[in-house]
Amino acid sequence: MKRVLSAVAVFAMTTGSALSDVQLLDWSDLNGWDSDDHDVAADVFQSTCMDMKDGDWRAICEHAKTQTNARQFFETFFRPVVITDNEPPLFTGYYEPELTGSRIKTNRYKVPLHQRPDDAPDGPWLTRAELEETGVLENRGLEIAWLEDPVDKFFLQVQGSGRIAFQDGDSLRVGYGGKNGHKYRSIGKELIRRGIFEPHQVSAAVIRNWVNENPEEGRRLLHHNPSYVFFRKVTRLSPNQGPLGAMNRPLTAGRTLAVDPSIVPLGAPVWLEKNGADPIRRLMVAQDTGSAVKGAQRADIFYGTGDEAGSIAGRIRDTGRMVVLLPIADALALVDQG
Repeated sequence: MKRVLSAVAVFAMTTGSALSDVQLLDWSDLNGWDSDDHDVAADVFQSTCMDMKDGDWRAICEHAKTQTNARQFFETFFRPVVITDNEPPLFTGYYEPELTGSRIKTNRYKVPLHQRPDDAPDGPWLTRAELEETGVLENRGLEIAWLEDPVDKFFLQVQGSGRIAFQDGDSLRVGYGGKNGHKYRSIGKELIRRGIFEPHQVSAAVIRNWVNENPEEGRRLLHHNPSYVFFRKVTRLSPNQGPLGAMNRPLTAGRTLAVDPSIVPLGAPVWLEKNGADPIRRLMVAQDTGSAVKGAQRADIFYGTGDEAGSIAGRIRDTGRMVVLLPIADALALVDQG
């Protein structure tokens, strides 16, 4: 239980606003719980639970291997808890892009993807603009591949992983390889702040078109986000598996959530009630993180690989509620502390 309680304490100290509520629920309080496919959720849970070592998690994972009734398993070993702070709920989507590229720089493909330099400091380093404009990364053999469009690179860095198809029919998978230590800034919000678009107009496609139509101003817009993500080659995954998440395990489309790990333990089951045009009532698993995912009721839903998944993910910006499933003793202790 120490890890969960310390995570809550750290959140309160670093944000300056304590959690406003920690509430224990009954299973009947979960909207749609009876109709979910608990077997699928149990399989996803087992894909990462072996990496959870603290408290009762290891013992629960052992039970998960031999369970024959998934719903009964979750209801026996967990209790649902709603953790809130002073921020409104927000659920968005992300995906694994599929791009075309080249192993070498050409007239068409001249936007590099870099691996992290060995001499990069652990703390904040150069900004995105400085890394791209000063040439500090050039002529060091850091290029993994080359893309055609700087917006493709930017969105790939936002997503954290992707697949690159080469003209010879071969392909390369890249995954998150570190960052420069600067906080993420939304360029969509910046376009809204400048009065160029209204909030309901902003999407990945709108941003892409605007940058391409305004190349110089678009380059400066991308530099508004000082965060810069480095990549690494990922070779051990089969094509039908999802990309690696923060737990270094493949993600599952429609069942993996990116969460704030200072509040929600990575590997924990999470019941999601997302509203909007495409509502979700589903048991998911917190298996990933994201630089923009901060807060008790903030999560990113993994929608899969390719353009269709990207189109869906780019439209998601909804309210709702997420409920964390914690081992019974942890849930009761957290509520007592709350």
